[in-house]
Amino acid sequence: MHDYFYGTESEQFTSIRVPWVFFMDPRYAQLSSDAKILYSILLRRMELSSKNGWFDPDGKVYIIYTVEQIQDLLGCGNKKAISLLNDLEKNADLIERKRQGLGRPNLIYMKNFVENKDADAPENS
Repeated sequence: MHDYFYGTESEQFTSIRVPWVFFMDPRYAQLSSDAKILYSILLRRMELSSKNGWFDPDGKVYIIYTVEQIQDLLGCGNKKAISLLNDLEKNADLIERKRQGLGRPNLIYMKNFVENKDADAPENS
């Protein structure tokens, strides 16, 4: 049987936070729970990349997270890991992957999920 958490013990675990907007915004309704969790994991990883100074020449933060790392972390196969990345990139437009070349992992750029999708529309004057 499991014991309860006492006092500051509740602060000892690192956690990921799945953005609430993924459950409330119809733009993300097609995303699976696994894809939402993967995005949250990558978002947390982006914090580390930023602290380590992993910026491209344009100042955008990138992360390196291989398909194999995703497989290990989520306990899934290669096909599922690639499918989740494709969902995030092609269906939800939440990440962008940049190829680095043969044998080198892709750079992953996280996109801001709270940005105003209408921001690019020209204003009527």
